[in-house]
This record gives sequence, structure tokens and C-alpha cells, in this order.
Amino acid sequence: MKMVAPWTRFYSNSCCLCCHVRTGTILLGVWYLIINAVVLLILLSALADPDQYYFTSSELGEMCITIAISLLIFLICAMATYGAYKQHAAWIIPFFCYQIFDFALNTLIAITMLVYPNSIQEFIRQLPPNFPYRDDIMSVSPTCLVLIIFLFIIIILLTKGYLINCVWNCYRYINSRNSSDVLVYATSNDTTVLLPPYDDATVNGAAKEPPPPYVSA
Repeated sequence: MKMVAPWTRFYSNSCCLCCHVRTGTILLGVWYLIINAVVLLILLSALADPDQYYFTSSELGEMCITIAISLLIFLICAMATYGAYKQHAAWIIPFFCYQIFDFALNTLIAITMLVYPNSIQEFIRQLPPNFPYRDDIMSVSPTCLVLIIFLFIIIILLTKGYLINCVWNCYRYINSRNSSDVLVYATSNDTTVLLPPYDDATVNGAAKEPPPPYVSA
């Protein structure tokens, strides 16, 4: 019988207080698919209309790189959605790695803001003059602006960290379910009873040979 390490069973099967981690991972993958599909649609429509959008050679190269990255992310999200739906744990790993990379990138941005607070003001000055609320943002004091943006990034990091945990729990749930020796789940409203494999039940139960008949002397 294949033994499962006890620490692999300590994970949460729910996310967002009411949703199963597998369902949450599917919804998250679909959400990322929709976002990347919209981005790809915008980029491809811009390339398809050269009369309205004129790109230099360098801008065209950057646009092609952006489209390639969006296609890659779209593929990764599709793999995660399919893996969570079909319960293939390995298909979720690329999406989990993408989440880790995105979290690390946002963390570096937050650290850069703390180390170089003047970079925010410099970034705002480089925005186009017709950028919405550009002058209003410039009128805010640098310290207050850094604090607001830093708190906003912290909220984003906490949300991303929670979603990373949900995807990781989904991976562990599917991996544990596929590698477990438990074959049948009998579920009621509030409890889940794990039934032993059929072979073990038949060997230890009714399938045993009956004892020899009693013969009187």
C-alpha cells in the first residue's frame, strides 16, 4: 500500500470563504484568460490598422515582444484552467511559477519606491500632458504620494499572495487526490468519510474464506 506523508494533508480546500480551491483556480484562470485576450485583441487591432497607428521599427519590435508575452501567458493560464478542471496537477505548475514571478516583481517595485521615492515623481513628469489627473497627482506632496502608492501596492501584494496560496492548495489537493490510496469518497453535507480500497475491503472482509465446518465427534 502506498503511504502518503502526513504533512501533505494539511492544506485548506476552500478559498474566498466559500469556494473550493479547484473551483477558485478555474475561475482565476478564466479571469486571466479574459484579460490577456482583451490585451491581445487591442494589440492586434493596433497592428492591423497602420494608417491610424504608426509605429517605428523599435516600437514595432516592442509590440511584437508584448504580443509574444501575452500569448505565452494566455497559454499558461489555459493550461492551469484545464489542469484544474481535469485534475492534472502538473499543468498548474507553470501558472504557479508565473504567479511567483509576478509577486516578486511587484515586491521589487515596492522596495524601489521605499529606496528611491523620487522615482515616482520622475515617472509622473514623463507622462503625457493630457494624461488624466496628471496635474492633480503632481500637486500631492511626494511623501503622501509615496505612502498612498505604497499602501496600494501592499494591498495588491496581499491579494496576489492569497491567490498564490489558493493555487498552491489546489495543486496539493489534486496531487494528493491522484496519489492517494483512497479510491472512494462518501460525502454527506458536513462530513467526508474516506472508504478503503475495494481490494482491501474484500480481503479483510466478506471475501475471506469461511472457517471449516464443525464436525461433531
